[in-house]
Amino acid sequence: MRIALVTETFPPEVNGVARTLWQLVLGLARRGHQVEVYRPDQKAREGECPAEGWRDVLMAGVPIPVYEGLRFGLPAPRKLLRRWREEVTRPDVVHIATEGPLGLSALWAARRLDIPVSTTFHTNFHDYGRFYGMGALRRLGVAYLRWFHNRADCTLVPARDVRRRLEEDGFLRVGILSRGVDTELFRPDRRDAELRHSWGAGPNDLVVVFVSRLAEEKNPQLAAAAFAEVKRVVPDSRCVAVGDGPAREHMKELVPDLILCGMRRGPDLAAHYASADLFLFPSLTETFGNVVLEGMASGLATVAFDYAAAGTLMSHGVDGFKAPIVSRNGDRAQGVASTDANSFLEAVREAAGHPLSELRKIGRRAAEIGREQTWERIVEDLERQLFEIQALGTS
Repeated sequence: MRIALVTETFPPEVNGVARTLWQLVLGLARRGHQVEVYRPDQKAREGECPAEGWRDVLMAGVPIPVYEGLRFGLPAPRKLLRRWREEVTRPDVVHIATEGPLGLSALWAARRLDIPVSTTFHTNFHDYGRFYGMGALRRLGVAYLRWFHNRADCTLVPARDVRRRLEEDGFLRVGILSRGVDTELFRPDRRDAELRHSWGAGPNDLVVVFVSRLAEEKNPQLAAAAFAEVKRVVPDSRCVAVGDGPAREHMKELVPDLILCGMRRGPDLAAHYASADLFLFPSLTETFGNVVLEGMASGLATVAFDYAAAGTLMSHGVDGFKAPIVSRNGDRAQGVASTDANSFLEAVREAAGHPLSELRKIGRRAAEIGREQTWERIVEDLERQLFEIQALGTS
């Protein structure tokens, strides 16, 4: 197939959506498909991934005001229309990964040209507004996303609970495309004794890590409270945060002895995962939570809320620790409801109360689960679903 993938985030940007799309593009190209990636020119070149069997089509973009380092594409409907009218550049299917101005332009152009369209629902942007003083716009955000995705031939989501919520909100033709993990990169033998030593941790010390963009929608306050709970149970534990963002300094204020490692990529990121013992992830805004799967594949016991990746892959007390979500979504005016926070902290106390040897056994069982979540299987599933909507478009 000729596949046009339209996205407003892609490497070298560092986030779960960008990493997911990178794996899908590489996988489709390796399977013989012609893939063109339409994306804003991020301007950043450091760490940029080289093209391997696919074509990069850079579009105009501008920074996202509340999300430093990210850009969204400017509207380009006429440009896409002209390009896709040409036989040599007309795609068999358009796959839209983000719902911004560039994605909207692609949807309009594809519908005008009767090209089959699939979309993915990667990010709960309509829930993010409450963290940036725009909670009242949630209904408007849901209405726009429903309108957008219902004009596609299918919308792919990463987990059953996401599909259920979207269908309750009136989304149509919702399918599932799970997530994989790079098992060559994220694995337990990336553990680095020298890195642990730089954190002041010996082989028998507990290291607790939080890997995330340090932004309000990831619940850094609850992460800080969880670090404090671990310290109460294991006073000599080390607390490490990997990532960057607007909440960086606030987290440092909340956790004075926090080891802030900043943004990490590739083998360096993998070593930071594998060199810890317990992974905390208190976010309630994920559609999947790639970092949970990366942590599991790296051999970490993980504490996360019981939904998305954790809800799908983890068994409580066996290969991780799941905190029940007690409140309803509508009860959370901002951040996490107190009932949910207590649930998460209780799971943290349970995890920290395990002997270190037992935590590491749990981590080894998590790694076995992680090794099964290969990208090859996910790409095959995407390929099958793209062939299906292509067939519908030609029938």
